[in-house]
Amino acid sequence: MAYPGYGAPGGGFPGMPPQQQDPLYGYFSQVAGQDGQISADELQRCLTQSGMSGSYQPFSLETCKLMINMLDRDMSGTMGFNEFKDLCQALNGWKATFSSFDRDHSGTVEGHELQQAITTMGYSLSPQAMNCIMKRYSNNGRIPFDEFVSCCVRLRALTDQFRRRDMAHSGNASFQYDDFIQVTMSV
Repeated sequence: MAYPGYGAPGGGFPGMPPQQQDPLYGYFSQVAGQDGQISADELQRCLTQSGMSGSYQPFSLETCKLMINMLDRDMSGTMGFNEFKDLCQALNGWKATFSSFDRDHSGTVEGHELQQAITTMGYSLSPQAMNCIMKRYSNNGRIPFDEFVSCCVRLRALTDQFRRRDMAHSGNASFQYDDFIQVTMSV
């Protein structure tokens, strides 16, 4: 039997918004501070302190900016709690994918491993597109985790933008020049 004032239905807390009941919210609010938003440098510190980068190098500030831009629905240049939660989910997936292809545990993947990882994530890219990705993200033929995440962020953001414009789902999209510049410069 439940007694008045003891517990709440569903394990929640009476009077608290659902997002504040999320275990990530406490961590988010400590990092975000008074404004309730996380900037790129706050995100960099947060991901480093949380161990999200694992045994790999900490995320660069540029990668953190990309992550924010990918999920910045209100175009504030910062990340609110729901955006942060979405990012954590994406990062965990990318980290698991990276780890499964970093077979020698060097903290890097090689070109063929990157191609397999990208295919595993559901992308079907031409050899020419893969060559462009390798040129951009590899260092002596190896891609570290930070660069892998940058690649994943850009692939996801550009694919999302493309899908919004491919109304017929035909693999073709029409962009006005200014729209194209906005899309490509924001990722």
